[in-house]
Amino acid sequence: MKIVDYSKKFLRIWVCAGVLIAAAAQAQAQNVTVDASIDSLQLLIGEQAKVKLEISMDAKQKLQLPFLRDTLVKGVEILDIAKPDTQMLNDGKRMLIKQEYTITSFDSALYYLPPFEVMVNGEPYRSKALAVKVYSIPVDTLNPDQFFGPKTVREVPITWEDVSTIVWLTLLMLALGGLGYYLFVRYRDNKPIIKKIKIEPKLPPHQQALQEIERIKGDKTLRTADPKTYYTELTDVLRTYMEDRFGFNAMEMTSSEIIDKLQEINDQESIKDLMFLFQTADLVKFAKHSPLMNENDMNLVNAVDFINKTKVEPDPNAKPEPTEITVEEKRSKQGRIILLCSMGVITIAIVVILYKVLSGVYNLWF
Repeated sequence: MKIVDYSKKFLRIWVCAGVLIAAAAQAQAQNVTVDASIDSLQLLIGEQAKVKLEISMDAKQKLQLPFLRDTLVKGVEILDIAKPDTQMLNDGKRMLIKQEYTITSFDSALYYLPPFEVMVNGEPYRSKALAVKVYSIPVDTLNPDQFFGPKTVREVPITWEDVSTIVWLTLLMLALGGLGYYLFVRYRDNKPIIKKIKIEPKLPPHQQALQEIERIKGDKTLRTADPKTYYTELTDVLRTYMEDRFGFNAMEMTSSEIIDKLQEINDQESIKDLMFLFQTADLVKFAKHSPLMNENDMNLVNAVDFINKTKVEPDPNAKPEPTEITVEEKRSKQGRIILLCSMGVITIAIVVILYKVLSGVYNLWF
């Protein structure tokens, strides 16, 4: 009795398990839907139609679409297979996959399109079957001998829009060709780079000194507010004049040394007033002496008198110094490299433009 009871229990368990598995499989099948539709049920020979395949499934399931090449069924050709379009639904829990096929036919008949079969998690699912009727082009049966002859060849006029791109590219190519030829000639000849440098003619020493004194004289603030700078600039002008006029290095000599040197080469009268100027300058620079305004003006006049008494007028027949000189420089290695690179870039640009022009001409006339 016990053995019989145990057998009944196992049998009930297996039956329940089978029912649960079948229910799960049915539930999974209900979660997958496959539908197919066609946008036109009737076509003329050569016309096209769109067949749309839609699969709705859980997002976690794996899908394998049907593998089709160039023929849907015999007589119905596949022209294009679009990329699958996937949409997420129910907050990403389900997916809707759409696949579109472009078909056509060149034989009139009624075609039966079999169901599309897809694989979801290794299980096959099928759509409904479709049908399409293909008609031939209607023929005038009442006048079978009447037909239209071949059309004459029409001349299509060429407009500016057709040739404008070719024209502008040709002009650009010619301009680049001219520039490239110029750079090639420059590189081949290696002509020197000519530079012209302007040189101001050098003034005589007394004219240069008098110009500087006029500048100092015009700065009235310098004479009143900063006598040290005033006398420093004034004596520097005189030192420079003496160096150019008499040929000794007055800039490196003291005031007494300058006076002694001048006494050797000049008369006493011409340097008498100059001695007072240098003495005043030394007192201002080293003893913080504050000269009066008329004293500053007098020393300025003494400096001008000394220059006028000792100046040497230039020879009016002497040849003036050149105001401009020409300098020739060989082109550097870097410049030659730049020329080579420029010619290379221009050559590549010309080749590309020539290809564009020839392609445009070929497409326009052939």
